[in-house]
Amino acid sequence: MPILNAPGLLVALAVLALLIHGPIPQLADYHAFAAQAPWLGLPHGADVWSNLGFGLVGVWGWRRLGQTVPRPGQAGYQLFAASLVLTALGSSWYHLAPDDARLVWDRLPIALACAGLLYGSWADTCLPLGWRGPALAGLGLAAVASVGWWASQGDLRPYLLLQGLPLVLIPLWQWQHPSPSLERQGFGVAILLYLMAKGAELRDHALLALTHGLLSGHTLKHLLATAAALLILASITRPAAAPWPRRR
Repeated sequence: MPILNAPGLLVALAVLALLIHGPIPQLADYHAFAAQAPWLGLPHGADVWSNLGFGLVGVWGWRRLGQTVPRPGQAGYQLFAASLVLTALGSSWYHLAPDDARLVWDRLPIALACAGLLYGSWADTCLPLGWRGPALAGLGLAAVASVGWWASQGDLRPYLLLQGLPLVLIPLWQWQHPSPSLERQGFGVAILLYLMAKGAELRDHALLALTHGLLSGHTLKHLLATAAALLILASITRPAAAPWPRRR
């Protein structure tokens, strides 16, 4: 099979694996976060206030995108930056009083951010011009549908798929259709930071105990994910990041 079909093959295999696996429910104790102490008048203060970084990075990234030469994937990166601001709001709202109803407003902007990243890299590398509008709309709808499916069916598979695809497809696209070296490195480090964030999330209570109550795993997740988002936006808006020839 030609190497250019590798991304489609990976997506198909991932979908097939999830179909065979069956529904993935949310953990029963998902809302039992380690950081319970109030901070500056807000309950669960560390998990709430640590969302501030998403908003600051999103606003900064939006402004930077407006000051640089537009890229083929500009609309996707704008969606990513805007979704970071919405994540700051939605995740803060959720962590004030964690439950499934509020979690919808946390997961929805995260899903949209993943859709924006996928579109941005796809359009920058190999997405034909005539497919850009439908692709952006389709990914946005898929993001909303993935959260809607979890909220109505209790099944995380579409949401997890949307979170996982950028980690695999973006490096593959950038390798197949060579992107600037510094940009590839920036995305690579950002992916590593995001994987570290997911690992910290799984060690929420253990990290709080390890740091003697100073920093929980979920709070660290917010900080690492913020750093990853900042690195991505810095990579694509640096002064030398002018558009390069693309296949159309």
